[in-house]
Amino acid sequence: MRPFQFFRMMNCALVIAVCQVQIVCADWPQFRGRNSDGIGRGSVPIVFGPGSNEQWRVPIPPGHGSPCVVGDRICVTAYREQDRSLLVICLDRDTGRELWTRERIVDSLEKGHPSFNPASSSPSGDSECVVAYFGSYGLLCFDWEGELQWEKKMPLAKSFGGNAASPILTDDSLILYRGNYVDHYLICLEKKTGKTQWRVPHDEKFTGEMACTACPIVNEDQVICHTARGIQSYKLADGELVWSAKCATTATSTPVISGEQVIVAAWNKLGEPDLRPPFPTHESMVSKHDTNSDGLIERKEFPKLWIFHRPQGIEAAMNGAPVSWRHADQDGNGFLTQQEWSKAVEGFEKFRDGYETHGLISIPLSSRGFVGADEVRTLISDGIPEVPSPIVDDGLAYLVKNGGVLTCIDLATGERRYRMRTRGSGTHYASPLIANGHLYSFAGNGRVSVIRLYPEAEVVSVNEMGDGVYATPAIVDGTIYIRTHNAIAAYSGDAL
Repeated sequence: MRPFQFFRMMNCALVIAVCQVQIVCADWPQFRGRNSDGIGRGSVPIVFGPGSNEQWRVPIPPGHGSPCVVGDRICVTAYREQDRSLLVICLDRDTGRELWTRERIVDSLEKGHPSFNPASSSPSGDSECVVAYFGSYGLLCFDWEGELQWEKKMPLAKSFGGNAASPILTDDSLILYRGNYVDHYLICLEKKTGKTQWRVPHDEKFTGEMACTACPIVNEDQVICHTARGIQSYKLADGELVWSAKCATTATSTPVISGEQVIVAAWNKLGEPDLRPPFPTHESMVSKHDTNSDGLIERKEFPKLWIFHRPQGIEAAMNGAPVSWRHADQDGNGFLTQQEWSKAVEGFEKFRDGYETHGLISIPLSSRGFVGADEVRTLISDGIPEVPSPIVDDGLAYLVKNGGVLTCIDLATGERRYRMRTRGSGTHYASPLIANGHLYSFAGNGRVSVIRLYPEAEVVSVNEMGDGVYATPAIVDGTIYIRTHNAIAAYSGDAL
């Protein structure tokens, strides 16, 4: 072989290899993209919405699962209420045209929080297949032509919030963290057959406060999972525990890797002062609510007070735990004296003290065994989002909580760089994304705020989707795919 032929062949091989890598990198294979990092590629538009930079929009049945994008195809889960059908829908990425839909009709449907949808889990895909999970059915694996490869039926999940866990595909394996009253475990299946490779039972007591919706992530040969009351790392090969750290958490949000550390937003309902409204004195209640002026508080005069309450996102159903009259009027005589109220408040405060402070925490990836409190860094302990996962870019962590409150933390120093309003309001379920130096934040009412991050953080646009957005969008090659309650749409165009 002549030298120039050899080099020409090598160059061609290099080009092919680079193209293959780019294709893989361009995909959005699972919840929040590659290893759930939330970082999109390409120049995503800043201004978009119905009729603006909209490439296509198609109606689909409701669901809160995020889009999975592999090659020229998009896959979402959905729920059709009329016949209790759980759906896996595949669309053409360029046009939104439906390529195939597969359904399973169930006799018993998983219940959950009023905001929950039976199709709240995000599918995961690679070049060979796509896998979807439903707490009402189990796991389903299809090839990209819609042919069933295998399925694994599971018992009907039972929990207060609804089992919105999402699977991931890695190499030849599928990983799912499933936590509910019926069963609680981390499982690894063979991707091609659905055969169980290993299963790690979790013995933490499952309660109504547990969400267990975090998506597992991978670090080299390890699987990291945010679970009920802790963070664990397991060997991908056999499920052997590598390290474990405890924290006050409901395991709602997905961790993210930054350098040699894993960053986790650990949240619980009484984890910071903003979630614990102060109780009024008996004197102040009498001053404001004693309508018959007898110096006592009767049931009809008792104001609405909270043991736990979200100060933002108050439009969401079940947004707190109110103080019941039965627990206040402990002797059952129909009115509250000052002494009785003081005793009741003492009991409420003791209950609150049973909850630990939560926070954005950092754990070394090199940890082994039990990771003690002295090895876990708490970066901040306020402004922690209940549902949205944190996102990291260039050594900075970003959190978006209910009310559209954005917090930026320097991971090296733990310093809070800033806290600002995104102009989003109310409850936030979708996790923020970053692309082309901009952070995209999604309010539950369908308002999408775009914040330029450099040189200084600034809201540059607010876009209205005209429908609710609970599902985290996908970003591929400069296009953002937004799934609303009743449709999915693709937006691309001028990013300036």
